[in-house]
Amino acid sequence: MKKIIYSFIFLAVLAFYSCSDSAVLQEAAPGSVKVSSERLLRIDNMVQQAVDNGWIAGASAFIARDGKIVYNKAFGVSDLEKKTPMKPDDIFRICSQTKAIVSIGLMMLYEEGKFLLDDPVSQYIPEFADPRVIVTYNEKDTTYTTVPAKREITIRDLLTHTSGIDYAGIGSSMMNAVYAKGGIMGGFGNDRIRIGDDIKLLGRMPLVHHPGEKYTYGLNVDVVGYLIEVLSGEPLDQFLKTRIFDPLGMVDTWFYLPPEKQGRLVKVSTENSNHRVIPVPQDSFMINYPLLKGTYFSGGAGLSSTTKDYATFLQMLLNNGTYNGKRLLARRTVELITSNQIGDLNHGRNKFGLGFEITTEYGQAELGVSEGSFSWGGYYSTTYWADPRERLVGLIFMQQDPLSHGEIQDKFKAMVYQALED
Repeated sequence: MKKIIYSFIFLAVLAFYSCSDSAVLQEAAPGSVKVSSERLLRIDNMVQQAVDNGWIAGASAFIARDGKIVYNKAFGVSDLEKKTPMKPDDIFRICSQTKAIVSIGLMMLYEEGKFLLDDPVSQYIPEFADPRVIVTYNEKDTTYTTVPAKREITIRDLLTHTSGIDYAGIGSSMMNAVYAKGGIMGGFGNDRIRIGDDIKLLGRMPLVHHPGEKYTYGLNVDVVGYLIEVLSGEPLDQFLKTRIFDPLGMVDTWFYLPPEKQGRLVKVSTENSNHRVIPVPQDSFMINYPLLKGTYFSGGAGLSSTTKDYATFLQMLLNNGTYNGKRLLARRTVELITSNQIGDLNHGRNKFGLGFEITTEYGQAELGVSEGSFSWGGYYSTTYWADPRERLVGLIFMQQDPLSHGEIQDKFKAMVYQALED
């Protein structure tokens, strides 16, 4: 009898793990995965109140547990001037959420033996040889002096933002000036240059610190995007489409939207001096870039997507690299990606893996997001996380800069966990 009982237990455990490794997103009643329908309504009230208060134009929110979609709702409007109702399948500029997708793309090439994580970047992009670090800077004329870096930048440094590369435009005032003087465009996509043009210039620019010594958020994953092109021999957009988007069915994720999808792109909003949302002119390059016929595929900020498309990408990672019968990564590679890769350095309360922030024991105390969860967000107020312990993904997308009421995102995270019934 004991053998029979143990056999049933073994089969039940096996079935659970088989299910968790092959979960495909599909709608289900919240109660089927121990999520309270009644408590999910609290999220409705919180987001709708933010809309009614004039803090945001609208939002799209998504929750899945065990591959079951238990929450997929839109609030407010996608266009303040036209009062167009927001829809769950509207498309958002996800900006820095691009980084995780591009990092996964590079790790697929890692599995093919194309490189090792501690290879110097200059082995594949020669312009990164012999890096130098700024030691003095004259703000008046943007001149500087440098010393040789203690070592070269590695691919691991790029994936963890520890290379010493800063951001152009939104980085430190010093490096904004240095990069502008050096002709670095960076950031979002455009239709004037290709990513290789920018990255080769960036390779000759000085660093803000020695590689591996600090965490500095910068153009690292733009370098990764070009590295993918070098290693694969394909343009970044085509590589991501054939290797990630098509296998996962991410039909609404693009660098530059096809004409038939452009009408679903949510308008960007801003806010007035009273922190109330207002329309913003839509003729800015920083806003219009998804509508261009672009040639620059920004590995760090170029993609637009929907909550469901991005949730599918996250679910693949929760499934240990598989989705709908297709394996994109090995289980061990996913574990490597979502482990602490910055040692004793910190990112706030948390750590950083290969493309993701990783919640620590200290970090989980803030909102209840489980230790080991991986997350990030985007410039125009999109955010996501995936929680392996609770087997869930959560996303809330808005399109606003600035967003004074960033607590909406934190409240959403906390309220996802208050809805769990187990």
